[in-house]
Amino acid sequence: MWRIVAMLPTKLADDTMSKIGRTLGLGKQAEVYEFGDLALKLYKSGVPKTSAFREAAHLAFVERNGLPAPRVHAVKEYEGRWAVVMDLAPNESLGEGLISSARAPILQKMVLIHQEIHTRPGTGLAPLKARLAVNIRQACALPEGDRKRLLQYLQTLPDGDTLCHGDFHPWNVHGSVVVDWLDACSGHPAADVCRTYILLRQIDLALATDYVEAYVSTGSIEADQVFAWLPPVAAARLAEDVPLEQMDLLQLAGVTESGSF
Repeated sequence: MWRIVAMLPTKLADDTMSKIGRTLGLGKQAEVYEFGDLALKLYKSGVPKTSAFREAAHLAFVERNGLPAPRVHAVKEYEGRWAVVMDLAPNESLGEGLISSARAPILQKMVLIHQEIHTRPGTGLAPLKARLAVNIRQACALPEGDRKRLLQYLQTLPDGDTLCHGDFHPWNVHGSVVVDWLDACSGHPAADVCRTYILLRQIDLALATDYVEAYVSTGSIEADQVFAWLPPVAAARLAEDVPLEQMDLLQLAGVTESGSF
């Protein structure tokens, strides 16, 4: 039976920092540390507390749906920074395994986990298309005309009501445990697979292509459905301001030198 976990904000005790162990991960918005037998995701200064509460709520949502993810224990504040205390995931991610192991078994494991996520309803979460639209509007690199056309194109794509992770890649899968649920939303699984493709192609285009092929080989969706999402998903990624990806993302979004789409 699913147990409801209280998530009331509390001040971290004075000795909290002495409990923080080794660094488990570093991201643009947060760092993750060992915290005794648990993990502490400490958001960077300036990240609003809504992010911490949203991720905690998403973790509770995922737990209720029986998916392998860290169980949330608390949302806390430390010197103006917000943190989520959660179960500790296994140390090695599938991304680390990609470096030293054969790709095919790892990609297949990713696909099975991703598809398991997509068997769950996303009812109650923010709509994926609405989140993409917000990010497209915030992407400074987009010419205004292209922004409007991308938003119009986005509306022609299917809505869907499936649970989507929103940032599914091999470094967010530890054993069979999936972490980093901040961007979880309700939408079409093809869009979620497209997001994974976008992230993987920044590492290795062949790896990204192999992942899509592995996912669609099961027959649940078709490759054309995945790649139909490329323009808006790439445009939304621009809002995350990763300079080395900008030219590739603009091309995927259909923005040419002349600014046409």
